[in-house]
Amino acid sequence: MSENTPSDIRRLQLDGREIVLIGTAHISQQSVDIVRQAIETESPDCVCVELDEQRLSALRNQNRWESLNLIEVIRKGQVPFLMASLALASFQKRMGLQTGVKPGAELAAAADEAELRGMRLHLVDRNLRTTLLRAWRKTGLWKKMTLLSALLAGLFEDQKLDEEELARLRQTDTLSAMLEEMSSALPDTKSILVDERDIYMAHQIRGCEGSKILAVVGAAHLPGIMKRIQEEISPETMEEISTIPPKPLLSRILPWTLPAVVLALFVFGFFFGSRAEVLNALTIWILANGVLAALGTMAAFGHPLTVVSAFIAAPITSLNPTIGAGFVTGLVQTFVAAPTVRDMERVGDDLVSLKGWWSNRLARVMLVFIFSSLGSAAGTFLALGWLKDLI
Repeated sequence: MSENTPSDIRRLQLDGREIVLIGTAHISQQSVDIVRQAIETESPDCVCVELDEQRLSALRNQNRWESLNLIEVIRKGQVPFLMASLALASFQKRMGLQTGVKPGAELAAAADEAELRGMRLHLVDRNLRTTLLRAWRKTGLWKKMTLLSALLAGLFEDQKLDEEELARLRQTDTLSAMLEEMSSALPDTKSILVDERDIYMAHQIRGCEGSKILAVVGAAHLPGIMKRIQEEISPETMEEISTIPPKPLLSRILPWTLPAVVLALFVFGFFFGSRAEVLNALTIWILANGVLAALGTMAAFGHPLTVVSAFIAAPITSLNPTIGAGFVTGLVQTFVAAPTVRDMERVGDDLVSLKGWWSNRLARVMLVFIFSSLGSAAGTFLALGWLKDLI
């Protein structure tokens, strides 16, 4: 195919079977048409698609936010992952508006076409949560902070893409684009974000039953899959790249260390120092945590009652690693200014603009969670400067 063709087709024989790999350009109506035509023409026994269950559901269910149980999300500590989903949905929407084709449309079309024709459908990409958590937990603290800053800035970025950027995005899907950005910021994790997925997908495609297998993947993944699919990948390798590693020891100890230090300083000051200084330090602790958490909540346009809850909760939650200020403020905001049906229906449209993040009540709960948590964290470290004088 020519360089300007939006899809690339590779064929290979493997163990007496024919495997047809279609590398697609994800923001292209022509790719959607080529995928449908290829499935009809090739009539494969099995269709493999570069998706997992969650991403396929997201592509198919445009109104998935309407059934969201926000309180349950907050209670289970899944707000960061929901934020990532909202950011991806916002990015997809912007791409759709600028190109006229929703990113991943050809992947959804491949899945729909396979099911319509009664063919076996196999989703071959690794679960997105596994991919992100593997990268996150194998990254150092400083690089995590760098990445978080970049991602938070990207959430609220409202810009138009030029033709060069759009051309690049046409060669990959929104997930791959996101992972490429992450691998650029964190080059040490490229093997997790990119190479491991190639291995995973190659193994899944190779394991499909049937004399003819057709796989639809992003064009950027073709070289890696073509290289790996010829290899017999060991069960140990597959188990290792499919497993979420445990939290590093430091990540498990640190949340308990800081509260322990703060409590130890208060106890030391109470028994061996001046009671007046202890009272003064306690006042500073309450004000630093409470005021900054409240200011963060106000910056997110939180309800007045949510602002009050931030001031009250932050000094307490800062000493309890099992619950954060954002947990309390998120729940309060959900109760006193619950997202409406309209907010749920329009969240994808609203998040396209910076203004939409504050006007949509669902997004505002997320902002309240993040900004109050950041304010409380800043207050904790600020107060430590005074607490050390208790020694």
